[in-house]
Amino acid sequence: MLDISAACGLSTATVDRALNNRPGVSAANRQRVLEAAQQLGYLPTMGAVTLPSRPAHLEFMLPIGGNAFMVDLADHLEDFCARLPLVSRCTIHDIEGTSPDHLQRAIDKLSETVHGVGVIALDHPKTRNIIREIVEGGVRVVTIVTDVPAAPRSAYVGIDNRVAGRTVAHLFGRFLQGKGRLALLTGSRVYRGHEEREMGFRSVLAEEFPDLVVSEVQEINDQPETSYRAASRMLEAKEPIDGIYCIGAGRSGVVRALSEAHQGRRPYFICHDLTKLTRGYLLNDQVDVVIDQNARLIAEQSVIQLLGSIAASAPFLTRKLIEPRIIFKENIPAM
Repeated sequence: MLDISAACGLSTATVDRALNNRPGVSAANRQRVLEAAQQLGYLPTMGAVTLPSRPAHLEFMLPIGGNAFMVDLADHLEDFCARLPLVSRCTIHDIEGTSPDHLQRAIDKLSETVHGVGVIALDHPKTRNIIREIVEGGVRVVTIVTDVPAAPRSAYVGIDNRVAGRTVAHLFGRFLQGKGRLALLTGSRVYRGHEEREMGFRSVLAEEFPDLVVSEVQEINDQPETSYRAASRMLEAKEPIDGIYCIGAGRSGVVRALSEAHQGRRPYFICHDLTKLTRGYLLNDQVDVVIDQNARLIAEQSVIQLLGSIAASAPFLTRKLIEPRIIFKENIPAM
């Protein structure tokens, strides 16, 4: 702090407040401190990630729609960026859909001053090319929730989706003592994350629980009405379903179908993402387990990884996955 104080001509108290993100420092003085820190080789860090010396403009491409998890993620991104002086501006784009064309239309609206972009996108050749063009233009990119590993993104921020799917299969194996009929409601296999969850789920069944059979599979494209119709049909079949796994969104449709079903015992139901809705489902015994990817932590790490990639000379950062949380009724965390 003495070195930085001498270099920028400000008191050590001001330097301390600026470096530790405390109030009471003007934007101009904070900038003087950060520039002096960079020139002296003392860059601000968050954990093991070196952060840029100048505030950065970040934009995020999220297919929010009516998805409760996406709404939470967008709220956490805006909140964290608002509290972080190193983010000069944060823009959330609610893109119309998940196709590469929807992403391209959103990217075409990017500000010329943007430094980093976070995207939730399909793993598709067109998507990889879109990300490649953004990076070649000098803008850093992180993929969020679902990865596009062949693209030159700086980092992937999210859980190991294969591990999440394996965890669900393990839970069903314990609940049902290794024997029964399961229904699988996939979100959209074009999402790499959803595909990885299904792969992990099926691999554990094959390895450890061969008598747990996936007898019903339906792709619902994260639509509650589609999941409602699919779950209702499955529940009305002659042979009972012992467990339902909803890989993506569309959980509310399954809960509705379960509430209307005439089976004597409700099938075990496991889904993803802790939201206001799924909290209620857990408390009302409508869902047995939620595998949560922690929207707040994903939002914070997305911002930090973007800032770190902007500060780094190399565009790629060390891979560090977020641990999925297994949430029962008895251990629902605070908001």
